[in-house]
Amino acid sequence: MRVTFLGTGAAGGVPLFGCTCRACERARHDPALVRRPCSALIESGHTRILLDAGLTDLHERFRPGELNAIVLTHFHPDHVQGLFHLRWGAGTRMPVYGPPDSAGCADLYKHPGILEFHALAKFEAVSIGELTLTPLPLIHSKVTFGYAIESINASRFAYLTDTLGLPPRTETFLTDWQPHGLALDCTYPPQREPKSHNDWNTALTIIDKVRPQHAWLTHISHTFDTWLLNTGESSPRIDVAMDGDRVNLAASPESPYSC
Repeated sequence: MRVTFLGTGAAGGVPLFGCTCRACERARHDPALVRRPCSALIESGHTRILLDAGLTDLHERFRPGELNAIVLTHFHPDHVQGLFHLRWGAGTRMPVYGPPDSAGCADLYKHPGILEFHALAKFEAVSIGELTLTPLPLIHSKVTFGYAIESINASRFAYLTDTLGLPPRTETFLTDWQPHGLALDCTYPPQREPKSHNDWNTALTIIDKVRPQHAWLTHISHTFDTWLLNTGESSPRIDVAMDGDRVNLAASPESPYSC
């Protein structure tokens, strides 16, 4: 299974409009440090699934037929805004899976165009090509799913954004499932009372409980990037993902992944 982090930014991204903090100024001078809306491409064999659709240039990044499906974590604009242009395309309909949110986002349900929406149910696995995805409820301000993703060669990857902590049943599922790789929301530096998203301490607590072979932090804000620059904080077997990072996951515990 191959995972490509297409975007690793929190809402607003990095650089944040109008901000002159160290992380934002750095990203303005180095395109490799820009953080776009949080999303990932999952590939296994001939199967390609896009996780979240916040990138506004999806119609330029992908040709018709290149994606088997789009899978949404939730319907906040920074995770679905790319669908508003894509829906007016022509040709084959595009399956879009996501949580059972009756409100959706704006008029996507009313005017879906080529998009074909399917509501998933928590803990009920769905197979898309060579991948099996199990929706896992998260803790956020809108109904949100993370996904436990398994390939036919048994490599396991969990994608958990946006969330603040984990519901007990989701934590138990992941602890028993033992993912080889974990991508986890880490929006903020250490906070007294984080809201809607994990901070550094909450993310570390989740990783300690789930115990993946390797973890990547994503949904990063400019404040977290600045904190990292100022502190040099790090933790073994945890990477802070950047846009464009690509990881090959294997089921073998001797070689769980390669970049």
